[in-house]
Amino acid sequence: MRLFVSGGAGFIGSNFVRRMLAKHIDIEIVCFDKLTYAGNLNNLESVEGDPRYTFVRGDICDVDAVRSAAEGVDAIVNFAAETHVDRSIAEPEAFLYTDIIGTHTLLEAVREQGIARMVQVSTDEVYGSIDEGSFVETDRLSASSPYSASKAGGDLQVLAYHTTYGLPVMITRGSNTYGPYQYPEKLIPLFVTNALEGKQLPLYGDGMNVRDWLHADDHCDGIETVLFNGQPGEVYNVGGGNERTNREITSIILDELALPEDVIKWVEDRPGHDRRYSISCDKLRGLGWDTRVDFEQGLRDTIRWYRDNEEWWRPIKHGEGDFAQWQKRWYGDRD
Repeated sequence: MRLFVSGGAGFIGSNFVRRMLAKHIDIEIVCFDKLTYAGNLNNLESVEGDPRYTFVRGDICDVDAVRSAAEGVDAIVNFAAETHVDRSIAEPEAFLYTDIIGTHTLLEAVREQGIARMVQVSTDEVYGSIDEGSFVETDRLSASSPYSASKAGGDLQVLAYHTTYGLPVMITRGSNTYGPYQYPEKLIPLFVTNALEGKQLPLYGDGMNVRDWLHADDHCDGIETVLFNGQPGEVYNVGGGNERTNREITSIILDELALPEDVIKWVEDRPGHDRRYSISCDKLRGLGWDTRVDFEQGLRDTIRWYRDNEEWWRPIKHGEGDFAQWQKRWYGDRD
């Protein structure tokens, strides 16, 4: 089987690439990535010499580049996306291009080239906030940020292409994912790396926003399950079943690193901040999937990975690239 993995140099995408090559001897992967700020070839260093792995630098909005790189593949798995809510509030236009136009470009490649399957990797944020209970796949979309709205737009394109053209496409909607190699703008890696550098941890609002946390290994397992066993035209939620407030996550980080709570810096909440995310994964479990990583152990292992791999994240945070400029623009002196 030959896979086209767009966004394969990012956090979840690179985890998926490494996983599939290690698990399946008959898999070949074309990793297609624009290498924007969050794409990092160091994430794929362990597979660079594998003859089953090919890297192509390209933009999923580039029709010709996608058409060429996807020639002869059996399936597409699309991780390529702009994903950070804070960035979408400040710079929404990039999200529209990548998450909607880029998804459209991939769908056209599937249609034109007769590619057998496509999995669109989406997010639970498209459902919006829920006070009680959990969202199921048939619930209406109620996006709150430019990010989640752009992902919802991409999802609707995917479903429309199935309805209109009969394309063999599926969607996964994952909850907040954590693990090694996550770009340090997201809550867990930002707080861990700040703490390791003796900086403060900028916690939004009252810290009581709830997220469901999912280890990258379990997330990729869910995507693989849908790739092989999902039904075209269907949506599958992929959640960890680990609902925690941001304050609780922060406390675990401080405990693991033996730091006092006064390193927390309470900052003004961001606009449109959803209060609680929660999704039901019964549909995916019906395909035989379930989580395997214990949350607290997985989180502590992740914290230790960042502690033990400073050579990976320090160049990101302190080089001349995007992170330092973004951090200064958005967080100011919050860290």
